Amino acid sequence: MREIVRSLARALSLACLALAMACLALAMAALSSSDVLAQAKQAPPKQMAPAQAAPPPQPEAPLKQIALTEAQVTGVLSAAKEMDPITAKIPENAKPDPKITAQLEAIAKKNGFTSYDDYNAVVDNIGLVLGGFDPATKKYIGAEAVIKAQIAQVQADKKMPAKDKKAALADLNDALKSPQPAIENKGNIDLVGKYYDKLAAALGDDQQ
Repeated sequence: MREIVRSLARALSLACLALAMACLALAMAALSSSDVLAQAKQAPPKQMAPAQAAPPPQPEAPLKQIALTEAQVTGVLSAAKEMDPITAKIPENAKPDPKITAQLEAIAKKNGFTSYDDYNAVVDNIGLVLGGFDPATKKYIGAEAVIKAQIAQVQADKKMPAKDKKAALADLNDALKSPQPAIENKGNIDLVGKYYDKLAAALGDDQQ
């Protein structure tokens, strides 16, 4: 589900836009992981012949689920306001900038997190739950049910150009083939639901 959405968000209804905002939460959290990978690539290669092709990318590590606290959720809401203007200016695939990293670390710590990585771990867990909320009812129904509802919506949309509809359905069906893990901490659902509107707005600003 992480990969759905930029073109889809423009074509779908408000329900689809809300899912795009939920997916952004995961994308934001992935920024930290991307930094780590970029730094790792700077290390000298081990036993690699000059003419060899690059090895295939390693599978992404599964998300470590945590029991969210209200302080963490409000901390994300507060920190996101300061972080968004900074992260929005970072080019895609950019090398880690020590100055920017220091800024993000400082903001994270100011808002109660031990580090920027800690902040991203919380955002990851919020995004996992947020993606399972039906934007129309604001009730948790699970990510799979949300995607299926969107598929039905796109199929029923007679105004969407055929080319856009085909692309949207391909994206959604791809997402359906990569199911999200079950929520291990059920209390996270109630907590995210309590702050649903604020979280969707804060973590979805870059998609507007």
